[in-house]
Amino acid sequence: MRLTLTPELTEFRLRLRDFFTTEVPWHLREPVIEAAPLDRDVIVDTHRILHRAGLAVPGWPVEWGGRDWSPLQRHLWSEELHLAGVFPPLSPNVGLVGPVLAAFGSADLKRRFLPPTAALDLFWCQGFSEPEAGSDLASLRTTAVRDGDAWVVNGQKTWTSLAHWADWMFCLVRTDPDAPRRQAGISMLLIDLDSPGVTIRPIEMIDGETEVNEVFLEDVRVPANQLVGEVNRGWEYARFLLGNERVGVAQVGQTKLRLAQAKRYAREHGRWDDPAVRARFVTLESELLAVELTSLRVAAESADGRPEPASSVLKLRGTELQQRVAELVLDLAGADALLAAGTAPGVTRWARRAAAAHLNLRKVTIYGGSSEIQRGIVASGVLGL
Repeated sequence: MRLTLTPELTEFRLRLRDFFTTEVPWHLREPVIEAAPLDRDVIVDTHRILHRAGLAVPGWPVEWGGRDWSPLQRHLWSEELHLAGVFPPLSPNVGLVGPVLAAFGSADLKRRFLPPTAALDLFWCQGFSEPEAGSDLASLRTTAVRDGDAWVVNGQKTWTSLAHWADWMFCLVRTDPDAPRRQAGISMLLIDLDSPGVTIRPIEMIDGETEVNEVFLEDVRVPANQLVGEVNRGWEYARFLLGNERVGVAQVGQTKLRLAQAKRYAREHGRWDDPAVRARFVTLESELLAVELTSLRVAAESADGRPEPASSVLKLRGTELQQRVAELVLDLAGADALLAAGTAPGVTRWARRAAAAHLNLRKVTIYGGSSEIQRGIVASGVLGL
């Protein structure tokens, strides 16, 4: 099965392809194509180019810069962006806090935060996980106590992606420790990371990078008007946010790019004649098509921007496919994947990065809710078990 586009959608796709490959400079796309470590300048500069062209937040409400696009148009935007090697608009801004503020924020919060969030004048990170609250997020212990016109926050967040580059953090806190259900006592606050009492400590990961951080909050005073929505309803907003995250984390376009690169590498290095290698490609391409079609169905069936439970299917299968493609890339690169930069001029950086990328992608079946959690959601929310 393949998607057949109307002439109008074909023209739409080609316009996007032309923009991404001509208006986004090669020096911003090359690091993405070569799977280089994250670079703040690449993220910010790319995002701002897209924002100036009205292509950074197409899924937002039109009044805040979004496009009145169909789910298929948004899919084509994402696919062409990834295939061109364009770093996608910053996920915490565009896919997480922005939609939450647009759906649940007060008029004041929308005016204050949505325009600079769309433009990446504010760089956001997500303060959810804690040392004892990962997949079991409702067990979080970070507290917020009301004191006059502020909330006083104490606790610790961990695995906080890009906090060392961020300006602000949207954070889940416990505001009612006596709530009958743990989920009922959680709220969401917007925290300026320059506030007194905030300490950020990078965590070195298995691939040697420091993409994630610990964030310590000690008597941090957060203005009361930086509460998202209503007090003790943060779990509702978090579920909405995580649904959006699970749709985006499937990374269909990115996986297509990596698979196409792997196929080209196999042909150029004499591996394509191996029937077992070709069989792996066929299997992965077929399963990737199934994920792509599922992503379109999930987007089409989401009501008012609220992802349906089937987004967990997408997260589960999409992240597993990312890992399997990374394993194929590692197998194809072989010993070249272990070479240090500069030691073998004839070896592409893409091959040298294969081992690091494989190790980094161990995370994708954990964050956003582990695969085990997703299976539970599918069983209850999709299958009704």
